[in-house]
Amino acid sequence: MAALAWLLIPLFAAVGAAIWGGWASRNRTTGDVAELAGYARFRDAMEKAGSTGRNDG
Repeated sequence: MAALAWLLIPLFAAVGAAIWGGWASRNRTTGDVAELAGYARFRDAMEKAGSTGRNDG
């Protein structure tokens, strides 16, 4: 029975590594589009605020 336990430990480790590897390599590019659009809106707003704001320099 102890030999079976020692064989199951690497098996569980391999399954865990496979799950973690799949999770770590998942496709996460869907959020980038929204973030880039938000950044573009932020940049536009800052350019508009800079052109109408006071210039001390």
